[in-house]
Amino acid sequence: MVANSHPQVHGIFDPATWTVTYVVYAKEGAACVIIDPVLDYDPKSGRTRTDTADKLIKFVEEKKLQVEWILETHAHADHITAAAYLKQKLGGKTAIGDHIPAVQKVFKGIFNLESEFATDGSQFDHLLNDGEKFHFGDLTGSTMLVPGHTPACVAYQIGDAVFVGDTMFMPDVGTARCDFPGGDAKVLYGSVKKILSLPEQTRLFMCHDYPPNDRPVAFETTVAEQRQKNIHMHDGISEAEFVKMRTERDATLEMPVLILPSVQVNIRAGEMPPKDDNGIAYLKIPVNAL
Repeated sequence: MVANSHPQVHGIFDPATWTVTYVVYAKEGAACVIIDPVLDYDPKSGRTRTDTADKLIKFVEEKKLQVEWILETHAHADHITAAAYLKQKLGGKTAIGDHIPAVQKVFKGIFNLESEFATDGSQFDHLLNDGEKFHFGDLTGSTMLVPGHTPACVAYQIGDAVFVGDTMFMPDVGTARCDFPGGDAKVLYGSVKKILSLPEQTRLFMCHDYPPNDRPVAFETTVAEQRQKNIHMHDGISEAEFVKMRTERDATLEMPVLILPSVQVNIRAGEMPPKDDNGIAYLKIPVNAL
């Protein structure tokens, strides 16, 4: 099987946020993409670190890879992206799905962001539309719009590998919540069906893993396994059944620990807000707003 149909995938798991960042490439010395990178953030002190991102940089340098793209599947609510830091260190173009302006508009209002904050996605180098292809070396990826968790979620298909973001998780964990602004369980059902309509041998890579029953962390599965075993969306689950389950379950969930700091940074492609006149950047905490 040629590399273009079976790319190499290296996952780096961050236990603090249960997030997996991916480096995708054909071979050593080739071009690569980075998907959903993590910037370490301590909510108690407000301090950032680059430990997780530096592990990724080390891998890229050891494999002599050239970064072409730094891709986000959506504006994450559970970790701050390291896209800006990695772009500075490794180069590459930042990109996200072209529905991100809808998310920016909502959160500009929630956080009452500065009037200069643009809600057109221009903080990113490129906005990818549904079906749009992107190239890096000998590899070609394709963008899949998969809303429901947020209105702007996308998945990336590169050869036989699909990076699903938060749309779904490992079979014993299920699917994404839909109670964030703009989320919709009915829409998510259609998005998961879209992914599960791919060939059964397609490799699916999760953005997170929350392992139940003390099982080891895992973040790769297949369409066939998901269709057989996903606890929320296996074959035979109707849209009405899924929407009922998802709505009832979401009503019991707490907000992610890092939703307030992370969304503010992630809709800026990883840049911090403009510094105040004392030279310090501040993140806002809206009270009783979510």
